[in-house]
Amino acid sequence: MVYTFPAIFEPDEEFGGYCVYFPDLENVYTQGNDFKDAMYMAEDVLCMMLHHREQEGEDIPKPSKSGDIKAKPGDIINLVACDTDYYKRYFANKMVSKTVKIPANLKYDAERAGINFSQVLKTGLENILYQK
Repeated sequence: MVYTFPAIFEPDEEFGGYCVYFPDLENVYTQGNDFKDAMYMAEDVLCMMLHHREQEGEDIPKPSKSGDIKAKPGDIINLVACDTDYYKRYFANKMVSKTVKIPANLKYDAERAGINFSQVLKTGLENILYQK
């Protein structure tokens, strides 16, 4: 499910960055070193909290309209969106099958060497995707 909630980004004058909270959601707070980081953290905490509420069968409040939110001078009101279905898939870490084709000689040599094909593919993908 895709949700969008207004958030208030308060400049943190003591440490820099922004403190973030959601007026419609009790006890949902985060912070970031700059606005971009605060936005990323806001999306993450929003999705985590809403996913938890979905899993527990708890009510999810209706978001306020941005124009109805009152903020202090200097604060930024911004909409934050998240997709709990994507969040569930991403963090499920469920193993899935994937058929691949490789040259026969690599298959035979790898089997003889006792190489785990799944582990090699997983490690290779992680290196390409996350080690940039």
